[in-house]
Amino acid sequence: MINNNHSLCSILDANELTGSNFLDCYKNLRIILKQENRLYVFERAKPSIPAIDAFEEVLNEHIHHADDDEQTTCVMLASMSPELRRQHENMGSQTIILHLKELFDSKYRNERYEISREFFRCKMTEGSSVNIDILKMINYIEKLG
Repeated sequence: MINNNHSLCSILDANELTGSNFLDCYKNLRIILKQENRLYVFERAKPSIPAIDAFEEVLNEHIHHADDDEQTTCVMLASMSPELRRQHENMGSQTIILHLKELFDSKYRNERYEISREFFRCKMTEGSSVNIDILKMINYIEKLG
């Protein structure tokens, strides 16, 4: 990552991924990647290897994406516990995220279920303020996000 953003990267250093804190680490990583204009590495598939006679623009796009993916992977590995680092050291950033979601996201299913249940049970009581009910629903939606 760029040198002038050590303060953001220190967030990851201070909050090493151990598994139980996956969602927090994932959110922090997305913040850092967004600030670095590298969030697209998670959201877009890596371009296929261009042909030898491909346009220079296509070659540059592939090289740029591969470089950003490599840097993102290094930041992710550096922010993990040694055990998780060993498990993921030969994977790309998208593969790491998918694997971590499979490993740790199931722990949050019950929590998401409870929040969803409360959200769908929201009803306006007669005489209550619409603003309060909407704020409550927005809070549930943000928690689910």
